[in-house]
Amino acid sequence: MKSLAIAATGMNAQQTNVEVIANNIANINTTSFKRARAEFTDLFYQMDRMQGVPNTAGSSPIPEGANMGLGVRSAAVRKLHIQGALSQTGNTYDMAINGRGWFQILGPNNDVLYTRAGSFNTNANGQLVTLDGYQIDPSITVPQGTVEVTVNKTGQVFAKLDTEVNPRQIGQLNLANFVNEAGLEPLGGNLYKETTASGTPVVGLPGDAGYGKINQHYLEASNVDPVKEITELISAQRAYEMNAKVITASDEMASTVSKGLR
Repeated sequence: MKSLAIAATGMNAQQTNVEVIANNIANINTTSFKRARAEFTDLFYQMDRMQGVPNTAGSSPIPEGANMGLGVRSAAVRKLHIQGALSQTGNTYDMAINGRGWFQILGPNNDVLYTRAGSFNTNANGQLVTLDGYQIDPSITVPQGTVEVTVNKTGQVFAKLDTEVNPRQIGQLNLANFVNEAGLEPLGGNLYKETTASGTPVVGLPGDAGYGKINQHYLEASNVDPVKEITELISAQRAYEMNAKVITASDEMASTVSKGLR
């Protein structure tokens, strides 16, 4: 019976759905985490009767055919790059992007990666780095003797030294935009990688048209809504149970037929 295989595809789909929801909930407090959504498509159809052809010679074409669906499959797990809430931390090197854009980071092999998690710090050389020690691109170095670091909305970084009256500019933060942010490849550690699907990055300055502004002393929170995730988890659970009941019903019907033939 085809219903057994069809219901099995439904159970597999809902299992994937639950796994995506579980990952969203697990990262509910991860800085700048973007929730994901499982996308599904129906499987190809088995045609028992074609629409639009005459039923018998000389008759009019039939308006509807008979196409039997064969289930569902996972098509994609889409990252939803929606702005998360800004949370004030008071930390000098915490920076949040309010609007579009990505910080550029030099990865392990000096390849450029992208993140919205602006929880930065300085290393032993005074260079601005991520929590994993990766440098910001372009590099920004805080000089020794700095008593205060200020970052304005347009990404200009100023340092006030204990030997100087006026702060000096020590760097400029850039932001990268992508035509298709959903096409970025998540690498873990709040880092993303450019792909063919995302398109090439377009680099600009914070505050320019199409680019967000920098908020110092803030971090972007996860955009996971716990109420929505729990609601979708219950829905996925019920859908899984219904598919399981279809398998049970189909098995009982097949058992009835086999007993009747004995």
